[in-house]
Amino acid sequence: MDENYMKWMRRCIELARIAKERGDSPVGSIVVKDGEIIGEGIEAGKTSRNVTRHAEIEAIQDAIQKGEQDFTDCIMVTTHEPCIMCSYVIRHHRIGKVVMGLRVGEIGGDSSSYPILRDTSISCWGEVPIVVSGILEEDCKLI
Repeated sequence: MDENYMKWMRRCIELARIAKERGDSPVGSIVVKDGEIIGEGIEAGKTSRNVTRHAEIEAIQDAIQKGEQDFTDCIMVTTHEPCIMCSYVIRHHRIGKVVMGLRVGEIGGDSSSYPILRDTSISCWGEVPIVVSGILEEDCKLI
């Protein structure tokens, strides 16, 4: 297992704990480029009453606000499998790799019956991202 994946997932777990303390689902996400965190996201959908405030989208928005424009060589690291909505955003921005702790099955963008992360039928999305799962899975379960 890549040591960086574990280091980055630990940061996601810290962010997920903040989300949980605030009353949201315990999900934390980061965007990494060239080994550096360029965006962070804390789940905020429940407390903001805005379903689009998922940690993955928040992390991408944070990176964009900091000036990032090209996500091709970026890694999305997240405590939970990105949902279908977040997976669409990941594909739209052509993020090259997704690293997750837990799979979520029914609504997951990789393991559900709507595997947006693996869909090759929409050519404008470019290459399918590499997906790595199970990073610090037990720690993610305990949040």
